[in-house]
Amino acid sequence: MKAVVMAGGEGSRLRPLTLGRPKPMVSVVDKPMIEHIIDLLKRYGITDMVFTLQYMADSIQSYFGDGSAFGVNIQYSIEESPLGTAGSVKQAQAMLDDTFIIISGDALTDFNLKSALDFHKSRKSLATLVLKRVPNPLEYGVIITDEHGAIKQFLEKPSWSEVFSDTVNTGIYVIEPSILDYFEEGKVFDFSKDLFPMMLEKSDPLYGYVADGYWCDIGNLPDYLRSCGDYLSGQCDLPISGTELRPGLRVEDDVEISPSAHIEGPVYLGRGVKIKSGATIIGPTVIRDDTIVDTRATIDHSIIWRNCYIGERAELRGAILSRQCVVKARAMLFEGTVIGDDTQIDEGAVVQPGVKIWPGKHVEAGATVSTSLVWGSQGRRVLFGRYGVTGLVNVDITPEMAAKLGAAYGATLAKGATVMVNRDAHYTPRMIKRGIVSGLPSAGVNVSDLGSVPMPVARYNVRATDAAGGIHVQLSPFDSRIVDIKFFDRNGLDIDKNTERKIEGVFFREDFRRAYLEEIGRIEYASNVIGRYATGYLANINIEAIQKNTHDLHIVVDYANTSSAQVLPDIFSRLNLDVVELNAHIDDSATTKMQEQSAESMERLSAITNALRAALGARLDTGGERVYFVDDRGRQVDRMKALCAIVELHLRTYGGGIVAVPVTAPSIIEQIAKKHGAEVIRTRANNFAVMTTALRSGVTVAGDGAGSFFFPAFHPTADGIFAITKLLEMLALQNTSFSEVLANLPPFAMARGKVQCRWEDKGRVMRLLNDQYGNGKGIRQIDGIKIELGREWALILPDPDNPYFHIYAEADSEDHARALVEKYTGLVNGLQ
Repeated sequence: MKAVVMAGGEGSRLRPLTLGRPKPMVSVVDKPMIEHIIDLLKRYGITDMVFTLQYMADSIQSYFGDGSAFGVNIQYSIEESPLGTAGSVKQAQAMLDDTFIIISGDALTDFNLKSALDFHKSRKSLATLVLKRVPNPLEYGVIITDEHGAIKQFLEKPSWSEVFSDTVNTGIYVIEPSILDYFEEGKVFDFSKDLFPMMLEKSDPLYGYVADGYWCDIGNLPDYLRSCGDYLSGQCDLPISGTELRPGLRVEDDVEISPSAHIEGPVYLGRGVKIKSGATIIGPTVIRDDTIVDTRATIDHSIIWRNCYIGERAELRGAILSRQCVVKARAMLFEGTVIGDDTQIDEGAVVQPGVKIWPGKHVEAGATVSTSLVWGSQGRRVLFGRYGVTGLVNVDITPEMAAKLGAAYGATLAKGATVMVNRDAHYTPRMIKRGIVSGLPSAGVNVSDLGSVPMPVARYNVRATDAAGGIHVQLSPFDSRIVDIKFFDRNGLDIDKNTERKIEGVFFREDFRRAYLEEIGRIEYASNVIGRYATGYLANINIEAIQKNTHDLHIVVDYANTSSAQVLPDIFSRLNLDVVELNAHIDDSATTKMQEQSAESMERLSAITNALRAALGARLDTGGERVYFVDDRGRQVDRMKALCAIVELHLRTYGGGIVAVPVTAPSIIEQIAKKHGAEVIRTRANNFAVMTTALRSGVTVAGDGAGSFFFPAFHPTADGIFAITKLLEMLALQNTSFSEVLANLPPFAMARGKVQCRWEDKGRVMRLLNDQYGNGKGIRQIDGIKIELGREWALILPDPDNPYFHIYAEADSEDHARALVEKYTGLVNGLQ
């Protein structure tokens, strides 16, 4: 039997460790990652191997040769350009004439391969995927199987709301060679994205084997540090070289340890290592061949490669050093520090947490290094959350970080592209925006500065021009210490996950593109920003209908001291509307309001609307995307009821079509749509999902039930500014009042709750819920797990950014809805 060892990885997320070597050649304690895989294969009698190579193939070939020195037979298949996982194996098809195993050369595992092979044969499978249950499945391909192991569904790197299992694809497969005939040679093709879903559609025998044992996909630097510690502590059952001098201390030949040195295992010392007097080594720590740790130095939870020198009283805590590095006396390297080959850190220098230093650098004596010496610092592993890139002002989100973020985004776009940049009125976003504006031209991208306009205006201008995208910087509407940075695509929609990952990849690899002289981007102020928006706005409003009824359509609008006050008054003036304006002056100290202040603002709006007997009251949020209504009787309108009322009015006024709402919206939406001959599409519970659905042909109106309304005929993004006038138009055309529309809606009751759940338990809870409800007809898997109970339903939705689940329920009364929330809250608690 043969094994195909996938060894073409570049390992960009392991930089600077992989700048001089391919990822499979990065050592895990005593040998390269790929050599551990060879040891595992030999354990199960597999000695014929095919290595698929691409990046720095020569270094792997020169190290292993034909494999005879390692007791195996190795053949090589080298890709000229990346072909994907399946494409690379297809290229080696001539070497594969029987059942074979595919295994990654850059993971660490002790799986029982014989058990996987036996399972494969017993099921007469064409392809068997070796699976593993993990606490956090977000970074992997999640697999859902039935009770016999047959694969039912693939989810490639899902978000939390899509996680229906904690069982993930390890990239280890048992394969029948016939499936390689399913696609052409030389074509970019992937097992998990292309081939396996194709087999699933064809109903081919495709199984998943859940393996016991250790497995770590060494995808980034924290994983690398963890895998070394796990291997040292015996969690991975693979052979380790050297002699166990005492429990927790394993050494190679010619090691010298001073009697006064203090060592707490697990610790590995390579050949020729010298530990001088008074030195302290605390595990898990790896010190490889010919490294010297001088007098009273401290090494704590660190990895040091060969031929390094650690000076007197130097301290390394949670650091990684590549080969031939020098750390001189009293220098200090803190957690997350990664030092590239041939680097020298001089006396008394301090390298702060998370800093990466590229190979061949020199840190002068006494220097404090707080950012990486090549491109910049790495503050976190994930940039994007639900609200874009968010963080504390001048702590997480600094001008320096903003400039690097702008450069990272620019590097994902073509040189010469234009990005529109906008902000809210507060002085903090102004500072951060200027950092972003300076970063974009460095990557050869032009900046069109919108100044400070509402977010819908910015989105519309991006879509209406030839801009490649946009950025909006705002102070969080909920916390004045937080800045949100939102990115738009060329349609003015939020960027998708793939684009987010591209930006994150450049940012964390610090692989910024630097434009040269005349290629540096230009910075200009955009022209006619509000005028362009107003023209499109009025073109999508029935002006005549509103002007005929202006005597009945006097309204109250609270601009919340934001830039929306620059836009709507002129539009209202052109429509001859009688408007009472509240908080119409822009005040950067009032753009963020706490929940209590917002409630007070809504109560004041209600009182004024009622006193003036206005047709409606409306309050815009900070960005102008959301709007909260008061009806003509001065009553605050529940946000879900506002959605239902606008859907009813829109379908009544303009006829059928498609309505897009999230899974959290009430089921009366379907009743309303059916009455008007319309269709409903349910989306995931976030604005991005609603936006992308609003782009579909036939979608006429959409909303999220939280104050965001979408009218794709104008533009498919949330626009509270437009929603106010559109509502007035529909009321005028139907000759009705807002309160009458609300009163005639079918009755419904909803409740929601929240239940804490540790991050590491989320995937398991979703798997158990899916196991419990997934075989029935009453479950919907659009977002989270929605359990249909006749006329009632409950939705269990994991929060993407926080360690808890949201529970939504709809029933025939508020008491019953709350009871459903309590029931499923108890269920989630019981599964943890």
